[in-house]
Amino acid sequence: MSNLPPQPGGEKPKITSGRIAIWVIVAGIGLYLIITGVVGIIAKG
Repeated sequence: MSNLPPQPGGEKPKITSGRIAIWVIVAGIGLYLIITGVVGIIAKG
């Protein structure tokens, strides 16, 4: 998935601020979809 070469000695790749930003955006979209889905089910029911 990433183009980074494997790290020697089993070291984890560094967590960059860009990676954190991507995760925050993805998590926000996921939460939005879950919340709107639950609200839709409650409102419909």
